[in-house]
Amino acid sequence: MPHTTASSPAPAAPPAPRGVRAVGVIGAGLMASQLATLFAQQLRVPVTMSDLSAERVEAARVGIRARLDRAEAKRRLAPGEAAEIAALITGTTDPADFAGCDAVIEAVFEELAVKRSVFAAAEAAIAPDALLLTNTSSLSVEAMAEGLAHPERVVGFHFFNPVAVLPLLELVRTPVASEDAVSAAAQLAAALGKTAVPVADAPGFVVNRLLTRLFAEVLAEVEATAAAGGDPLAVDRALAPWGLPMTPLTLIDYIGTAVQQHICATMHRAYPGRFPLSPWLAALAEAGVRRLLADDGGLAPEAAALLPTAAPARAGAAREPVDGARILERVRAALTEEVELMLAEGIVDSAEDIDRCMVLGANYPAGGLTPLLATPAR
Repeated sequence: MPHTTASSPAPAAPPAPRGVRAVGVIGAGLMASQLATLFAQQLRVPVTMSDLSAERVEAARVGIRARLDRAEAKRRLAPGEAAEIAALITGTTDPADFAGCDAVIEAVFEELAVKRSVFAAAEAAIAPDALLLTNTSSLSVEAMAEGLAHPERVVGFHFFNPVAVLPLLELVRTPVASEDAVSAAAQLAAALGKTAVPVADAPGFVVNRLLTRLFAEVLAEVEATAAAGGDPLAVDRALAPWGLPMTPLTLIDYIGTAVQQHICATMHRAYPGRFPLSPWLAALAEAGVRRLLADDGGLAPEAAALLPTAAPARAGAAREPVDGARILERVRAALTEEVELMLAEGIVDSAEDIDRCMVLGANYPAGGLTPLLATPAR
């Protein structure tokens, strides 16, 4: 799905949803910085960023201002708008400074204990009816709310990277979430210019569940192909007939090996039979290897070094061709199964919702998954 950027200044932001007069963002990493910018730019309300490190908070604010200045230089913002938006974003290391925020969103590392801790600290500072939002990509939102005084105001609010470009927001409702909280979160999503798709609180929600199932199938084929002396990159190219925006290995590079390994582990714990762990990805994450692919499109040497190697008797033999049609059919069958299970579990209301998620959150071709899964590869 192509995205274009207008050359003229952006129109004036819509008014903030009723009751949202200030926003808190927990975290100071890349995603937290993008969220702080989005809230400040779209709502034009004060945004407070927090982190354990004052230096990280200040570095985040400097980075935000630099990106806003570049946008203004390219006429994506009106003259003076970069300074106006940047001035709305302040930083702190004290969660007590969230006092007065009507919505607080966390964007910290994907560890349940960490997220529970920052929510508890934020809850102590905010009003009982203020929203607590989580940008988790795969963890249980209900589990995150356990132990809070008001778990009914916790809602999953999952954005996609890059936040300014991808329109999807997975709106995750827990069994204990109140109607008021879910409605307020939906209004907030609309004010931010996002398309909110309601999803159930289940591991991976929609996009990450399907992408991780795809990765599980492809990585298993990559490892088997390497062990047999074949070309792993031929496996990576096997989904080319679908016209996806990136190959699987390119997308893992974009997400990050450590982040994707963490998501894979979450999905494996929930559904071990369908989401086997990849020894290669686990080794890459443990070794701190961030890139699978080199700049020339080949395997990065440090990533290739961790792949299974062919047995000595095969090492000098000619590479066997990779059956791309078979791999494509394997992925198609796996995703078909996963979609059927998701619909049976009530993760979303319809297949159309899944298609919308994949188009708006993963940049899939128009129509989403349905047309890709309709015809067997052979």
